[in-house]
Amino acid sequence: MGTWIDYASLWGWAGVNLFFVLSGFLITSILLEARGKPHYFRNFYGRRVLRIWPLYLLLLVCVYLNAPWYIGPSVGDAIRTAPWLAYIFFVQNLIHVALPPAVGPTWSLAIEEQYYLVWAPLVRVLNRPWMLTAVLVGALVICPWFRMHHPQGTLETHTLFHLDGIALGSLMALALHTLTLSKRAWITMGLVGGVAGFWATATIAGGTAFLDSALAVGFAGVVLAAIGSTGARNPVNAALARGPLAFYGRISYGLYMTHIAVFIFFGWVDLLLDKYGIVGNVALVGIRLLTSTLVATGLWYGFESQLLKLRRFF
Repeated sequence: MGTWIDYASLWGWAGVNLFFVLSGFLITSILLEARGKPHYFRNFYGRRVLRIWPLYLLLLVCVYLNAPWYIGPSVGDAIRTAPWLAYIFFVQNLIHVALPPAVGPTWSLAIEEQYYLVWAPLVRVLNRPWMLTAVLVGALVICPWFRMHHPQGTLETHTLFHLDGIALGSLMALALHTLTLSKRAWITMGLVGGVAGFWATATIAGGTAFLDSALAVGFAGVVLAAIGSTGARNPVNAALARGPLAFYGRISYGLYMTHIAVFIFFGWVDLLLDKYGIVGNVALVGIRLLTSTLVATGLWYGFESQLLKLRRFF
């Protein structure tokens, strides 16, 4: 594109690390709070299915029924050749089949689902904090080791490539649940972790097997500092509690899941604006942001939030 937006977009993939940190923290917090309550597994998995599956299945149906646009060449051929069965069992991040770009983001969702399947029983069974800590520290060690020594041909979307963020988020939730520290202590640790993680990302970890680990530390530090400052009256908390950030947080799942499909659907706009050079490219970024936001907003208010009312049964 030739603008700063182009450079910034090259780091767009790093957002998945933040997604994993947040998910690890939120899910582990929920599990720790529910550990001693009745219907632990039914309630947890029931609520996760309601949150994840409806939009996920809707995306798959829309992409496959519009196969000539998204996959090609026909609906029948797409069902026979594309790895639809892998989507049902959430193993698309482990198979050597090219995912249609419109459903490409689902590889990270597959890791999430695999994490839910294993982590919920562990939290229930390992009732001592040090036991869970040992598991999470083991994951933090295994991930960079696996990235350095993985067998030839291993997919970069493999689960063991990307457990750093989930493990750090989970470790953060476990610490907040177990340790009694002042808000100032949590904020300080968060700020130190954020600075150290992003410094390492920009220097010693760049281009190494520790890059994802450094990013996870940076994002975990920012999240911990934000949590530690909860309730304080400052611009950061005001921005997190209301306004655009809170709104995008609400629609973020739909936005992440559908944005590539939306970009492809409106691909004809790319062709119209391409002839205008940088101005056209910048306009295209704005149009993509607007259209994907509108689609995610419609899905949240008209589809997701309606189904989530069923959570009262879990």
